[in-house]
Amino acid sequence: MTMKTIKRTILPILIATIWISLSEFVRNELLLKSYWTDHYENMGLSFPSDPVNGAIWGLWSLCFAISIYIISQKFTLTQTTFISWFVGFVFMWLVIGNMNVLPFGILPYAVPLSLFEAFLASLIVKRVRI
Repeated sequence: MTMKTIKRTILPILIATIWISLSEFVRNELLLKSYWTDHYENMGLSFPSDPVNGAIWGLWSLCFAISIYIISQKFTLTQTTFISWFVGFVFMWLVIGNMNVLPFGILPYAVPLSLFEAFLASLIVKRVRI
């Protein structure tokens, strides 16, 4: 693997993965945790926060960053942001909403924060790749 390949592929994905992971942690563990835990308690469940859950979210962050990288090859920054956000978040919210485990009260916060997450990850991929 050449240094050019690392700089153009691995580095943007890695930096975007780190940003996405940090954004997800801050949003869901620091800002919105009470929404999640209250919602799960009302369903008679415990909010899943074991280390394995964190590892799966880390894998999700990597997959999201890879998706952004692939999408960014064909689309502008704005298009990449909105396509990535739609695929990464809207689809997830539809699924977890359908499963009745989405606390809908988080959406006024989660929508703008997730859009910012997708934008900054897209910007990282676009800028670092150059």
